[in-house]
Amino acid sequence: MKIEILTKTDNLNVQNSIISKIGDLINHKNLEPGDKLPSERMLSEKFGVTRSNVREAIQKLEFYGILKSIPQSGTFVANIGVIAMNGMIEDILRLEDPDFKSLVETRILLELKTVRLAAIRRTEEDLEKMKEALDAYTKKVLEGEDAVQEDLLFHLAIAKASGNSTMNTFMLIITPGIITNFEKYHVCDKGLAQKGIKEHEEIFDAIKRQNPQLAKAKMKEHFSVLYQYCYNV
Repeated sequence: MKIEILTKTDNLNVQNSIISKIGDLINHKNLEPGDKLPSERMLSEKFGVTRSNVREAIQKLEFYGILKSIPQSGTFVANIGVIAMNGMIEDILRLEDPDFKSLVETRILLELKTVRLAAIRRTEEDLEKMKEALDAYTKKVLEGEDAVQEDLLFHLAIAKASGNSTMNTFMLIITPGIITNFEKYHVCDKGLAQKGIKEHEEIFDAIKRQNPQLAKAKMKEHFSVLYQYCYNV
């Protein structure tokens, strides 16, 4: 398993402009739920932007449930009312990229829940994935290499083992932003990586023993430095 570092969209202003224009198009043409939008090529020509810009805007609107893309068929207006749709588009245009501290705080809240569920629901296959990520992390740390990706792969394996697809998706969404900014903000001293091996092993052992209370307690201990970073405690 490999994490792909995602780059930011070419230009957030361009993307927001396209989203706004798609909303205007739906309103102007009185498109109903289930009606089809023009093709990406036609929209790119109409808006004077690239097809990749249009695709990114459509994907964002699809993520929030405003549009629905069907392979080989096209993009369609989802089954929501016009008033609700316009309100949602306005909210989307006001969204900002989350700051790093917000991402870390969200990660802590998610993982204290996913680790408990993982201890209850984990399968043998889940344990194998966790052990694989744990071994990769340990190897990198002992060789003195950066192990941020392997660290987060271990935590993603726990999220998957929770059996909650929504929480797993949220972890996948916030993980790239954490990886790309971890060293930038100097959250954790590199000397803590050695300590992280033992902490990961204890979390893994608690999940393997199917002890949710212990798993949560060990995860909370593991996040002590992140708690200090987020809450100054």
